[in-house]
Amino acid sequence: MKKLLTSLLFVPLIAFGQQQKAGVTYDAVLTRVVDGDTVAFQANWLPDPLKKELSVRVFGVDTPEKGFRAKCPEEDARGQAASAFTKAQINAAQKRQIVLMDWDKYGGRVLGDVLLDGKSLRMMLINNGFAREYYGEAKTSWCNK
Repeated sequence: MKKLLTSLLFVPLIAFGQQQKAGVTYDAVLTRVVDGDTVAFQANWLPDPLKKELSVRVFGVDTPEKGFRAKCPEEDARGQAASAFTKAQINAAQKRQIVLMDWDKYGGRVLGDVLLDGKSLRMMLINNGFAREYYGEAKTSWCNK
């Protein structure tokens, strides 16, 4: 993993549609669920004084926001449910891996996917109705109007 930072700079795009990115897969210790589409993992290889943890934002999905970021009570409830789903899937998995693709546009986290027993968290979130595909365009509201 020490070469992670270098490899992230050179990960090429592939033609999985126009949005999918290639990635590098690593076994990982997942430390916490930030929200439905963001999971923190142990990154002991980061140099001091950096925190030994990074967050991976699941590429290509949007889950509802929770807490003060939610725009309405319905979005908060859906965001809580998405986070609980992600946490349950992680806890049930025997093998946990991350696929790192690129740095997130905000800089403090990476884009990628989480593989749980070889299954994509991205696809689990979409297939179970906890996320929508999202590639940076204007977001659709999760609030019922």
